[in-house]
Amino acid sequence: MKIFTLLLAIVALTSAATAQKKEAKLTTVIQPKWVSLFNGEDLSGWVDVNTSKATWKAVDGEMHCTGLPIGVMRSEKMYENFILEIEWKHMKKKGNSGVFLWCDAVPGRNRLPSGMEVQMLELDWINRPNGTKAHPSFISGELFGAGKLTATPENPRPDNPKGPRSMSKEFRCKGVGEWNHYTIVAINGTVNLSINGKFVNSIRNSSKKKGYLCLEAEGSEVHFRNIRIMELPGGVITPEEVVKPITKK
Repeated sequence: MKIFTLLLAIVALTSAATAQKKEAKLTTVIQPKWVSLFNGEDLSGWVDVNTSKATWKAVDGEMHCTGLPIGVMRSEKMYENFILEIEWKHMKKKGNSGVFLWCDAVPGRNRLPSGMEVQMLELDWINRPNGTKAHPSFISGELFGAGKLTATPENPRPDNPKGPRSMSKEFRCKGVGEWNHYTIVAINGTVNLSINGKFVNSIRNSSKKKGYLCLEAEGSEVHFRNIRIMELPGGVITPEEVVKPITKK
């Protein structure tokens, strides 16, 4: 009888310990942390898609892009929900670049992929070669679905209220030779953009919610630095909302 009672006690203690372990697993939360995406010395963590070895290089803690040939460089891994910080500056007037989120990293007809583009244009870009002036929203962090990606702009351009682009509510980008700081919060298909210290633009209902990051070369020299990401917990996502993984050949 004593042995039987002892066995019951052991079973009870074992069951309690197992339950505690299960509860601990359920309640353990991985704390988000910042991870650098550029070490300042080389291009580790990035993969050229359709530019060239000469297009991108690390120089004195900065990532320099010649802008040619037109194309992108992608991150090695895919990301779903995250906060991305990046600094950039154009070295010539009318410079054009951007960062793509949830991107498939597959070049289209214009050599650029499908993804959520966060625009990076130099201020003089709106003065077009034919003498016309483009809408000023172009030069302050427009958000839009590029290629096959679709989304709903929170602040459509007044000249195209049914268009795909969301314009910033305040124009805060700096011109040639000056550093700009973007904080990009991308969660569950919604993107919020802070330009130089203030959130001014957003877009939602992205058709893709997980994919690669891509940096864009589009004809003019641009520099990047202080690129870091904080991954956040994932959300409810369908297979159709994830881009096709790229397998190394």
